[in-house]
Amino acid sequence: MNNNPYTAVCFGEILWDILPDARLPGGAPMNVAYHLNQLQVPTAMISRIGNDPLGEELLQFISSKGVDTSFIQNDEIYDTGTVLATLNGNNASYEIIQPVAWDFIQYSMQVQKLVSLAQYFIFGSLVARNEKSAQTLFELLETAPYKILDINLRKPHYEKKVLEYLMQHADMLKLNTDELQLLGAWYELSGSENEQMQALQQKFHLNTIITTRGDKGASILHDGTYFEHPGFKVQVADTIGSGDAFLAGFLSRFILRAGIPEALEFACKMGAFVAGRHGACPHYNAADVGLLA
Repeated sequence: MNNNPYTAVCFGEILWDILPDARLPGGAPMNVAYHLNQLQVPTAMISRIGNDPLGEELLQFISSKGVDTSFIQNDEIYDTGTVLATLNGNNASYEIIQPVAWDFIQYSMQVQKLVSLAQYFIFGSLVARNEKSAQTLFELLETAPYKILDINLRKPHYEKKVLEYLMQHADMLKLNTDELQLLGAWYELSGSENEQMQALQQKFHLNTIITTRGDKGASILHDGTYFEHPGFKVQVADTIGSGDAFLAGFLSRFILRAGIPEALEFACKMGAFVAGRHGACPHYNAADVGLLA
């Protein structure tokens, strides 16, 4: 009997984005966990924070968003994660500080059981930059039923061999057009977006590949069939976390066995919805904004 109350588990970084004039909670896995919970998919979060005021504040934020913090570990040595943002005109550059607490997520029978009993395991590539968290991730991948890799390539925080290992163990891959272009260069993929995605699908035996195109929508290759959606026009407040909302939106429909076109349209709607609001985790009730059928 499966007594696990969680349908999905997110694994990876939670941190603070330190901007010149603000400090915002961040981390793609946390954003996905928040939106999945909002979309009525019970989701747990596995990560690690420092024993410091930033960690306590981050824990309070996550808890206030309705995400269970039971599996967020506390580190007595390393600080809570931060990202330093520098603005140059309209362009921003980011320094992802290391090592920090989420680089040292510990494996335990408790987290192993959590992951093995959930239906979906969602993780990124950034958390694998450090050997300790990477090893914990690798062990969890051995027991996770259905594995979803959301690539997050930030120089210099990735290695080709590690990324290949993650793709080899994933069932679903999400990336953006820039990341598809990088993989295309690595593996000498040619042709259209569809053709490059097909080559990746065959190389790594992936069931599903999702490529997001920013304000131009997204495409999905699922079981060899290609789908596209042009996206939705919206007055953009900021694009922080819109890709994470997109993924959560898609999964919320995918989990319910909706058709891929319906799930893709809903994902684009979610991405646009969050882009039209400030921050990655705006407060909303899905039913209030017409996101639920």
